[in-house]
Amino acid sequence: MISALLTDAKSFVLALSLLVSLFTPLSSGASDVSKHPAANAAQAQLSAGDFNWRDIVPYLLVATTLPGEQGLKAVLENSKVLRVYLANELRAECNRDHNLCAASSDPPQLQAQVTKRIDEIVQEQFFRRHDSAIVDYSLARQPFPFSEIAAIKSEKHPDAYLILALSDRSYTAADLQAKYGPPYDTDIYQWYSVFKYRLDDPRYTSRAVFEVDPVDGAVIKVAISLKARKPKKH
Repeated sequence: MISALLTDAKSFVLALSLLVSLFTPLSSGASDVSKHPAANAAQAQLSAGDFNWRDIVPYLLVATTLPGEQGLKAVLENSKVLRVYLANELRAECNRDHNLCAASSDPPQLQAQVTKRIDEIVQEQFFRRHDSAIVDYSLARQPFPFSEIAAIKSEKHPDAYLILALSDRSYTAADLQAKYGPPYDTDIYQWYSVFKYRLDDPRYTSRAVFEVDPVDGAVIKVAISLKARKPKKH
């Protein structure tokens, strides 16, 4: 599972000319559900077109300032995709747990349960490889527009990544360009095409690379990377 994602992640980063080695603590209120902008969105269904890679960029930046597990938690707790998926999963599980049924009908309680579940995922799925902290989680309950999510943080460099695999072929390169405009660059790597987008900021450089099947134009994966810039010395 993670090995395939990491192989793709390395190719994404190579295509972006970034170095990946395979792959200051959160404040006490950082995990408060009310502070998650993605929280209320978990009450609605999600399509691949609802995903916007730019939304996760601020949390990738936060992750670069935090130790391993805390950095990954900052990313995953603010991932709209994961929060919607887990909210739906908790609703589905309420038949076996009356407490979850009660939480499902109360948005703040539901979001608290989602945050708790993400904390458990980070604890259970966290591992290290080649100086990187990694959490890889399968979104196995279908139908859902995504099938896998991985958060990666370099423990030697101020780099953080989020990788999403799409579950079907309904989201295409045409949809991608309708949402974000033309990519700043395209390339071909092995058997797939890549569409590249970026954000440049005085604090960081962030790039998103969408893997596209050249046969039918279906978007297969997206890898979002962020490299924090060193503050300029005055």
